[in-house]
Amino acid sequence: MLKTRILTAVVILPLFLAALFYLPAILWGALLLILTVIGAQEWCRLAKFSVKNTTLYLIMTTLLGGELLFLLSEAVVIDPYSASFISIYSLSFIFWSVGVPLLLKTGYALKNPMLWMLIGWLVLVPTCLALYQLRAISPFILLGFMATIWISDTAAYFAGRSFGKRKLAAAISPGKTWEGVMGALVAVSIYALVWNYLSEEKFLTLFLVPLLLLLVVLGIIGDLFESMIKRHAGVKDSGNLLPGHGGILDRIDALTSTLPVAMLALLVFYSN
Repeated sequence: MLKTRILTAVVILPLFLAALFYLPAILWGALLLILTVIGAQEWCRLAKFSVKNTTLYLIMTTLLGGELLFLLSEAVVIDPYSASFISIYSLSFIFWSVGVPLLLKTGYALKNPMLWMLIGWLVLVPTCLALYQLRAISPFILLGFMATIWISDTAAYFAGRSFGKRKLAAAISPGKTWEGVMGALVAVSIYALVWNYLSEEKFLTLFLVPLLLLLVVLGIIGDLFESMIKRHAGVKDSGNLLPGHGGILDRIDALTSTLPVAMLALLVFYSN
């Protein structure tokens, strides 16, 4: 399994970096829309939608995502920091910072198909838009925020294995520990300071460190949320698209809860 995971990462990472830095904006948007629809298909699987509801949801997701990406693409040509979709990013922040913690605390199992659909869009659509707009601002900015999650996950894994004793959410994800969380916070704090040191905008210090620490917390919440959804669905992975890694949702769980918030923070910060 580990060998398969590594081989998949070795193949996927260069392809992702090539797309991030070299694809024209229109093809980057098309790629994001395709990944969003695949994520929606996996969401339908977790929700146990009927064939009819799955077909309807995928069509609606394609139309919704395509239209929003088109509008965003026009807006960022004029101004990469366009606040046209700040309401969507704000809604995403409220969902992940208030709604999801309540769902995790109560262990509420989603049953209503309409609620499943709405939450699926809250998970996928803001992430798709943030991936597009962050890349329009700078591919390096997007990569920097994504690296925050990768560093957080890696540090949490090794700190948890070495020192982990107190379970974070045993009923949802038994492998996560409070010691792992602390390891992630320490590692990302160092990363934030290095990022700030290398940045030409030194005044980012008071903004960047707390933002990246917030992303660590939200990333853990996103991870726990998908674990809870999969547990309720009775599956180990959201899909099997990526050998050794599962599906698209398995790989972007922490990104869905962090990238829209990162984009929101940039819009707020640079509007001053």
